[in-house]
Amino acid sequence: MAIEQILASAPVVPVVVIERLEDAAPLAQALYKGGLRALEITLRTSVAAQAVKIMKETVPEAYVGTGTVIDKATFEASVNAGADFMVSPGVNDELLALASQSDIPFLPGAATPSEVMKLAERGFSFLKFFPAAAAGGPAMLKSIGGPLPDIKFCPTGGISLQSAPEYLALDNVVCVGGTWMLDKKLIENKDWQAIEELARQASQLK
Repeated sequence: MAIEQILASAPVVPVVVIERLEDAAPLAQALYKGGLRALEITLRTSVAAQAVKIMKETVPEAYVGTGTVIDKATFEASVNAGADFMVSPGVNDELLALASQSDIPFLPGAATPSEVMKLAERGFSFLKFFPAAAAGGPAMLKSIGGPLPDIKFCPTGGISLQSAPEYLALDNVVCVGGTWMLDKKLIENKDWQAIEELARQASQLK
């Protein structure tokens, strides 16, 4: 499966932090039922890798990937968890070397034209633009699209339901990453129906 197909499966990729393993299955179901097909599970908690396995079993039709892949340890944890794709906030030589030896689709992060050009040189035409809002938002992406029209992005970081359409309207944006449908209180209260509704709202964005 190419990263292009995964990113194009829905307009929003939810960026998920799993604190309690018991939330993994119902959360995956709520997001998928709401129409979000690619789920990025950040490797920021001790249960994240295990949560990836559970979510893949719960919604086998979804693409369940890992985020915050920053070094060899998180890369290998992603491989062992059976991640369908991997996302990094930025890159270094170690990550690029590991990605070149793996069949798992990899979405490296970039925030400047120089970083974008370096990754394009390494054969990457789909990138994460992070931190999107702090790095210049839609205006920055539009500017990058001028000299580098063949590079497509999944901007992530500081994006809301209100600002997402401005990003999605750009020719070089395939989808956006977001957390607004993952309200912590709703997860604590196990209000999966409300999360499904927020996911549905996100999945209908254009």
